[in-house]
Order: sequence, then C-alpha cells, then structure tokens
Amino acid sequence: MDGVGTAKTAMPSISPLSGEPIKRADAERLAGVLKAFADPARLRLLSLIQSAPQGEASVSDLTAPLGLSQPTVSHHLRILTEAGLLEREKRGVWAYYRVVPAAVAAIADLLTPPRKRATKKAR
Repeated sequence: MDGVGTAKTAMPSISPLSGEPIKRADAERLAGVLKAFADPARLRLLSLIQSAPQGEASVSDLTAPLGLSQPTVSHHLRILTEAGLLEREKRGVWAYYRVVPAAVAAIADLLTPPRKRATKKAR
C-alpha cells in the first residue's frame, strides 16, 4: 500500500492544495483521517503518547491525565488506530500505543501548499 493508514483510511497521494482536483474517494479518506485527528481528546492522546518516556503508553497511563473513563479512552485510541495515526502492540494483557510519525507527516505534507513545501525543503 502506498498511502499511510489502514486500507480503509489510506491517505490519498495527491494534496487537495496541489492545484489538481482531488478525487471524491480520496477526499472522503482524507476527511476521515482529519476527523479522527480533529477531536480535542484525541489530540491530547497523541500528545501524551508522543511525550511519554518511551514514546508509547497504555490505556491505564492515559485515563488519569485525560480525566476520561477507560472505555472512552479506548474508544478514542481505536479511532486513532483505525485512522493509521497510532500503532497498537499487545503485550500480555496490556496494549501499548505509539504515534505513527509517517502518518502525521503525511497529513502535514498533504495540507502544505506545494510552494511552501519547496521553500521549506530548500532551507
């Protein structure tokens, strides 16, 4: 698979800002990933996981800082994982989550106008 994410949410290869019209299916997939990304609790989860000492965290590590119940945190983690923004690794009875840097970078790249991308890389 060329895109980032799961088969259901793979990122389109063309940016909606590239100057070419984005295909409907690609726009729907990108909107799904952005919807997963654009929730305050999920943004905090991504931030908490990324800033954790090992760059990973379990549900039990995340409930207290968020002030949310375990089922609610699990729900948000599932959405982020299905969107391809997190990886999940099962160890014994616990599941640990890590941010997928390539997925976050792909979103940033898709939303950066081409002229800005060229200037940013040239620096």
